[in-house]
Amino acid sequence: MEWLRFVIHYGLHFFGPLLLALFFRKDRRLKAYLIMLATMLVDADHLLATPMFDPTRMSVGFHPLHSHYAIAVYVLMCFLPYEKWHWPWWLRAGGLGLVLHMFTDWQDYTLWM
Repeated sequence: MEWLRFVIHYGLHFFGPLLLALFFRKDRRLKAYLIMLATMLVDADHLLATPMFDPTRMSVGFHPLHSHYAIAVYVLMCFLPYEKWHWPWWLRAGGLGLVLHMFTDWQDYTLWM
């Protein structure tokens, strides 16, 4: 079963953004995908923990960039009216990538531990 956990976890990290990118305009899909992949850098907050990686620890709610407050900001980023406010469209892609990342980390612990 460990192989299935691995496939689902990294499938969500790499193919989830690809599927979400399909909802963006055709000329923005590649950039949206790359932005959502870049959101994996949010895991840099694991460097602040001791031990850095603990398979028995739920990262959501533990690490600063995985906190519930941060997740609320990420969700908000998905729904702001960027076009109306003339803000950059790629902020929504970042928000979607971050929410997907948090969901991936949550399911990895909740469903497999």
